[in-house]
Amino acid sequence: MHVRDIYGQGNIVFSFELFPPRSEDASERLFATIKDLIPLEPACVSVTYGAGGSTRELTHDLVVRIQQETGLTVISHLTCVGSSRDEIYRILERYRRSGIENIMALRGDPPKGQADFVPAADGFSHAAELVEFIKEHFPDMGIGVAGYPEGHPQMPNRLTEIEYLKAKVDAGADYICTQLFFDNRDFYDFRERCHLAGITVPVVAGIAPVTSSRQLKKMAEVAAGTRFPASLLKAVARTEDDDGVREVGVHWATEQVRDLVDHGAAGIHFYTLNTSGATLQIYKALGITSSRRLA
Repeated sequence: MHVRDIYGQGNIVFSFELFPPRSEDASERLFATIKDLIPLEPACVSVTYGAGGSTRELTHDLVVRIQQETGLTVISHLTCVGSSRDEIYRILERYRRSGIENIMALRGDPPKGQADFVPAADGFSHAAELVEFIKEHFPDMGIGVAGYPEGHPQMPNRLTEIEYLKAKVDAGADYICTQLFFDNRDFYDFRERCHLAGITVPVVAGIAPVTSSRQLKKMAEVAAGTRFPASLLKAVARTEDDDGVREVGVHWATEQVRDLVDHGAAGIHFYTLNTSGATLQIYKALGITSSRRLA
């Protein structure tokens, strides 16, 4: 299903994010996770993407397998990193032949060890250029783009940042999915600033339950700029082990989702980290059995 149709029905949309496994065993574990999540009836699932050739293949293989074996609507990530326009075209053409009709268009982070983003020869410097390219050559594809409620870590000027976001929407993006956040006030403020800038596409809230102390530290490293509220950190500090951290994290995320639903978020996007437990606990705590019933 095209994302424009998914987000055009007027109901809150629930989606999950996965990343491609790097081994056969990991692949089977991931599909066990997917089977656990299917009863929740997500509107779509997205699959992350790396700059390297092997990682691209893993992403493509996973996207196609999910589509063929589960019937779920799949959104494949695509970045500007390390790819020329011709390479991007070939990737998109392959997706189209495979029946994939939705893309999450991202500039992407610099490769490990490289401080600044450097576009490939005849490549793209910004996600807006990638969106424009997709719309020009593959006009029937649905496109999502990223938003940063707490601000992009490489863009200190928040006024300019929202202008860049609007440029992505004006180029043809169908919706915005945010980076993870832990204070809903940041999301509501971001959504209002989008409205003030004339951005009218749906804004989807990205939620990632904290499940361990190690994961919390990893989030701080990977999701640069993410703010961890003191009340969340205090609750984590009171726990004795990772079981306690998980209980705190799931409760916190559950309250975030409840509040977002009550305040009319267009969608909730769960960063699952390829596991189903925390997401299933959130649904259970909210007293629901599927995304459609929550909507």
